[in-house]
Amino acid sequence: MNGKDKDWFLPVSIGAGVLLVVAGLGYYWMRDDAPALEPTEVVTPPPAPVATTTAPPPVETAPPEPALPLPPLDESDSDVVGGLTELFGQDAVKRFLVPERVVRNIVVTIDNLPRSQMALNQRPVQPTPGEFVTSGADDTLVLAPDNYARYQPFVALVRGTDAKTLVSLYRGLQPLFQQSYEELGNPNKSFNDRLVEVIEHLLATPNVRDEIKLVQPSVLYRYGDERLESLSSGQKLLIRMGPENAAAIKAKLRELQAEIA
Repeated sequence: MNGKDKDWFLPVSIGAGVLLVVAGLGYYWMRDDAPALEPTEVVTPPPAPVATTTAPPPVETAPPEPALPLPPLDESDSDVVGGLTELFGQDAVKRFLVPERVVRNIVVTIDNLPRSQMALNQRPVQPTPGEFVTSGADDTLVLAPDNYARYQPFVALVRGTDAKTLVSLYRGLQPLFQQSYEELGNPNKSFNDRLVEVIEHLLATPNVRDEIKLVQPSVLYRYGDERLESLSSGQKLLIRMGPENAAAIKAKLRELQAEIA
């Protein structure tokens, strides 16, 4: 961890984080056909002759609106940003999203979350505001609880998202995510499978409620507990957010996991 650099975080949305799952467009929706009406059987009362009945003509229903074609991957930013703006509002998109190479950056980030290092130059969300906060010194150096407040605006956005809607929107853009994943060097592999795998990995993050001890052998901070230091970059970020924020993110990930499955 670098105490001088501002850190960032992506949960489905991580994606898988949550931002991954919400990076969909409503323009790929299709309207269901309206149900056809059943013909009504006409019964004539006796003793009059039985009348010949004719079923009413079938009700004409409008055909489903065709799905609009997805834009090319390298030209998809404006559509993705526009869809996110409709979903979350302009202020939230400006605050959290890096508006260039959105799909590619999301895919790289999701793929890297279970690894030890992240590609910070390809992050899909803006750095977390504020400075990294510690307390104590030397042998008593710990991660200060005041640090957790920096993540609360993002966590509030995550809490307010509807998992079913997010997954529906994600599926609309899935071909672009798949293309980007294959271009990373994963031919014939499913990005959706990777997303499910990453969500499971993040849900396995230990729940840490005790003080988190830190060491600073150089400019970079490290967790004093080697068990925590050996975790993946995504799991470290969850712990760094604090137990309450991490619990909220995990709860949303479980909802997304159920919808994707």
